[in-house]
Amino acid sequence: MKTSTKVTGQWARGAVIAAVMGLAPAAFSQALPAPAEQPPAAPPPASASVAAIVNDEIISTYDLSQRMRLLIATSGVQPTEQTLPQFQREALISLVDERLQLHELRRVEKEQKMDLVATDPEINDEIADMAKQNRMTEEQFTAQMTSQGIGIETLRQQLRAQVSWQRWIRGRYGSRLRIGDDQINAQLQHIQASASKPQYQIAEVFLDANRVGGMETALSGATQLITQLQQGAPFQSVARQFSASASAAIGGQVGWIASGEMPSEVETAMEQMRPGQLSKPIQVHDGVYIIYLQDKRAGASAALVSLKQAAIALPQSASPADLETARTRLLTLKAQIKGCEDLEAKASKVAGVVAGDLGEAEIKDLAPAFREAAETLQVGQISDPIRTAAGLHILGICGKRSGGDDESQSREQIENRLFGQQLSMIARRYMRDLRNSATIETR
Repeated sequence: MKTSTKVTGQWARGAVIAAVMGLAPAAFSQALPAPAEQPPAAPPPASASVAAIVNDEIISTYDLSQRMRLLIATSGVQPTEQTLPQFQREALISLVDERLQLHELRRVEKEQKMDLVATDPEINDEIADMAKQNRMTEEQFTAQMTSQGIGIETLRQQLRAQVSWQRWIRGRYGSRLRIGDDQINAQLQHIQASASKPQYQIAEVFLDANRVGGMETALSGATQLITQLQQGAPFQSVARQFSASASAAIGGQVGWIASGEMPSEVETAMEQMRPGQLSKPIQVHDGVYIIYLQDKRAGASAALVSLKQAAIALPQSASPADLETARTRLLTLKAQIKGCEDLEAKASKVAGVVAGDLGEAEIKDLAPAFREAAETLQVGQISDPIRTAAGLHILGICGKRSGGDDESQSREQIENRLFGQQLSMIARRYMRDLRNSATIETR
């Protein structure tokens, strides 16, 4: 990549960030902690300077500040002194990439005498769809953007590049991509071979180290995004704006995956996570992942059991007489219970007995006394009293099943996933080549 960088100091960065906050550079540090309301978007100021030059086309500091505002409004990440530099970096990368994409599309248009860049009516339709999704009229949608200091032309420019580029990539390469039966069969075999292993339902954000300027930058950016996610930023919005993965278009949703479908570093992290948990930054060879584990299920070889219990609390020091009294009460209760459906109702009528649903668990993970009952009893049966350190229990066996996916993936689902993965890889390589051959000067 033919790249030159002119460093203009901390004041220049502060000037761009201050413009986003609607402030003069001198007020930058004092006003950051409370970035409340932003002023309406204004026409490009005459004093706007050059933020970058891409193949002789200028990206102004006004363009950059506008794109930062758009990122802030659509990502759900709160602007702070720590996150604003990341917004600036991501905004500049996006603007540079979009300029390169449009340059390439216009080159192809000229060579092949074909129309590739989205027209104004097409962009108008996209904005109308966005307004509809937000349950607004176009006028209301535009007014809301203006109230956040974002000129509608900023959104139009972003949409024009995105729509045009996605259409070009799919048109040029999508028609050539063929997912063969051998690939689908290999994936099916892999799924079947992994059926006994845990499976994970995840969403992802992937920061491409090559795109953001190195692994250190990717790690730092991931750490800041995780902090914002923990503070309530919507995962889907963050994924759409920051992720370089193909799943970014659908808010980072990946769905259910099995062993071997993600890098080994990611799988190792997922093994230690619980459903509802957000990972730490996970470094792989070409970038950094943030994983949100939505759900987790055992492999097909795992035996799962659903349990309910009725129990009488008894300390380990309880006398034999107290233990026998409790046993008699539970045996009497057992005789009255027809199954799991009435265990809790019947138990509630017996003084000193506490009942509850223990949920579903792998039989191998149960305490030894409970495990024996779960293995030997049939669904609907109630155990004899079981002594533990906490008291005396009877268990109701409410259900048993094998773990794993209850619905196998169709060949069409597998084909669509493989197609998306390959098309995303082609697009990333295409952009890498464009960056390497471009002349890019940042200031």
